[in-house]
Amino acid sequence: MLIEPMIQHLQQLRLRGMAAALEQLLRSASHESLTFEERLGLMIQHEIAERDTKRLAQRLRWARLPQNAALEDLDARTPRGLDPKLIAVLTALRWIKDRLNVLVTGPCGVGKSFIASALAHAACRADYSVRSFRLPRLIEELTRHRAQASTSAFLKQLAKVDLLYIDDFGLAPLADQSKRDLLEILEDRYDKKSTLITSQLPVDQWHAWIDEPTLADAILDRLVHNSHRVTLKGGSMRKHKRTADLNA
Repeated sequence: MLIEPMIQHLQQLRLRGMAAALEQLLRSASHESLTFEERLGLMIQHEIAERDTKRLAQRLRWARLPQNAALEDLDARTPRGLDPKLIAVLTALRWIKDRLNVLVTGPCGVGKSFIASALAHAACRADYSVRSFRLPRLIEELTRHRAQASTSAFLKQLAKVDLLYIDDFGLAPLADQSKRDLLEILEDRYDKKSTLITSQLPVDQWHAWIDEPTLADAILDRLVHNSHRVTLKGGSMRKHKRTADLNA
């Protein structure tokens, strides 16, 4: 079979990684020294890598993370209360498999969203499904779905996600319907899937923020007691970075 038709057939079969690998092999001066099995093996490896890359890109598009963050870029030198042992546990992602939650709290600018986004990004790389929302945006989405009579379908979608990341938890007061919606989301996920929260409010202030004892008890029972907690301290990382750039 001629090479060009073979490449076209591979592309028609959606084996684009193998097609690209075959073209690269033909351009390589050493390809004639490889056995058939070695050439086929290289093409298969290229196809697997191509599919993994596309699948990761798709997961990241669907996750809509607020920051492009990676655990490899996590700043562990700036003092802000990071526990290296806890970070190692979270980086291993066992907590997602064990269906546990992670709560990241601390003042504005200390790096909560970066850490949470990096963990969510690592989850995508580990082939977990992820969705992220700022809490005000999640409330808007729930309101929109309620107006379209599609709330049930949206809640089922959230319930199936391996990791739900909610940013800016506790930023503004919640309406009664929003509190009930939040309880519904957490009830669906309790002991089945993991939830990642960032908040400027310390966890011990969440009950007062919810401001309805019965709902607060129910929400916190499903969120707090089966969680790892990352409590950050210190000044703004943005200010620290600006100062470092000026002094560079």
